[in-house]
Amino acid sequence: MDAFTLVLWALRIGFVVCLYLFLAMVVRTLWRDLRAAASTAVPSVGRLIVVASPLGRPEAGTSIPIDAVTSLGSDVNNTVVVADPSVASQHGVLTFRGRAWYLEDRGEGAPMRLNGEDIEEGAVVRFGDEIGLGRVRLRLERPHEAGAS
Repeated sequence: MDAFTLVLWALRIGFVVCLYLFLAMVVRTLWRDLRAAASTAVPSVGRLIVVASPLGRPEAGTSIPIDAVTSLGSDVNNTVVVADPSVASQHGVLTFRGRAWYLEDRGEGAPMRLNGEDIEEGAVVRFGDEIGLGRVRLRLERPHEAGAS
C-alpha cells in the first residue's frame, strides 16, 4: 500500500468520525432541550372546582385544572367527564379567548346553566361563577399557584 492510499483511508475514517461526533452533539442538544421543556410544564389557565355531584363523578371538592379549550360532557374523551344521565356526550365547551372565558352549549341534552340560569348559545364566564351540567355544578376559579397551599 502506498502513502497516497493510506492518507485517503485516514481522511475517510476521519470524516466518518467527525460526522458521528456532529450527530452525537445534535442529539445531545435536542435531548437537553426536550428535558428542559418537560421540566417547565405550561401551567393551566384556570381550574374547575366541583361544587355538587350527586352521582360522585367527579367527586365534590375535586379541583380540575383546565386549559384554554376545555370540553365538558359524559364522554371519556372530554377534559371534564361528568357522570349524569341528563348530560350529553359533548355537552359544552369552556374556552379562554383574549381575556375572558366563554361557555358554549352544544345543544345536546339538558341546557347548561350559568349561575342557575339557562344559557342559549354562549355566555361570558367570570372567576367564581358556577356552571351547571345536569345535576353537577362546577365553579370556575383562578389556577392554583405553586406557592399557595
